[in-house]
Amino acid sequence: MVTDDSEVAIPDDASDEEAAAIAAAVSAHLAALEAAAAEGDEAATWTGRKWSFAGRIEALDGGPVRVPDGAPTDAWSAAGRRDRF
Repeated sequence: MVTDDSEVAIPDDASDEEAAAIAAAVSAHLAALEAAAAEGDEAATWTGRKWSFAGRIEALDGGPVRVPDGAPTDAWSAAGRRDRF
């Protein structure tokens, strides 16, 4: 389980929908961190995931993509850099 001293504050003027979206995003992020921790070192490499990730980017951008070996293994971080692949 991932634990730290982070605090999440929902703004007082947030609507119920906004508060629910914030809670869902934080929950999903924590679940992803826990899953990565459970995978151990396997999450730190592209083993078995590099080509499927390249295929998803190719489908979005419409052209072939080569994911470099030094690309971040976190899909969110790597997706943010897809213009450089």
